[in-house]
Amino acid sequence: MAQEIVEAPLAGKILQVHVKVGDRVNEGDTLCTLEALKMENAIVSPVSGTVKEIRVVPGQAVKTSDVLAVLEY
Repeated sequence: MAQEIVEAPLAGKILQVHVKVGDRVNEGDTLCTLEALKMENAIVSPVSGTVKEIRVVPGQAVKTSDVLAVLEY
């Protein structure tokens, strides 16, 4: 199976994680919510697949290109 790495598009803070390891997601499903520049940004799945790893927790600060999740498809 192939893997898709989901990275932070902006530096900010994780407000909420909407999925857990093992969850099946569809392309466009929200994986987590990132607060950046005083705006909430939904980080969505670029592919349909299974959540293999979640590398962030609510309240965690992230930098641009930090890995948020790994999906398997």
